[in-house]
Amino acid sequence: MKSPIETFSEWVKNGKDDGMEKNHYEPVSKIIELVISTDKKFNIIDAGCGNGWAVRLVANEKNCKSACGVDGSQLMIQKAKKNDLINNYIHADLNTWNPITKVDVVMSMEVFYYFKNPQKIINNIFNYWLKPNGRLIIGVDFYYENPQCHDWQKQTGVSIMNLLKIKEWTNLFKKAGFKDVKKHQFCASGEWKGTLVVEGTKI
Repeated sequence: MKSPIETFSEWVKNGKDDGMEKNHYEPVSKIIELVISTDKKFNIIDAGCGNGWAVRLVANEKNCKSACGVDGSQLMIQKAKKNDLINNYIHADLNTWNPITKVDVVMSMEVFYYFKNPQKIINNIFNYWLKPNGRLIIGVDFYYENPQCHDWQKQTGVSIMNLLKIKEWTNLFKKAGFKDVKKHQFCASGEWKGTLVVEGTKI
């Protein structure tokens, strides 16, 4: 089996990463709706930004002051920089990297279950990435209550995929210190239970 970073770097080589926007556009649009729901100006980091498509999308919002993408795959960051000369992209380990300036919002799509210890990255974001009253909003398709995803690890051969229940995800946010933790299931259809989106605020 291959690590998540090895897997996604291969996606860049074979062009599979271009399908990420098509497959995740609707749930990411819902995440961005949550981001802009306060109608306040914001700066934002996309944790696990891949080739930067979601950074480019949120950067177009009128209240977005700055958008930055961070990813563990150097090839993804290289492609993001090639495709986008305006926004900032950083190659780094999300567990240990910290921004120079804290931000109002951190968003992420289809990333956090690829970590051995999701609590570690959530804690790091709470403590070092977010301003007071900042928000973390993440989306995951791979979760226990969505049975159509249960065979994904076998299909993809990715070494780390944490299949957590919805309550376990919300508890990770609460243990980190987030308040007003909410969960949503967006874009459900038939047996597909939708993208689980969890959000919390650093009070």
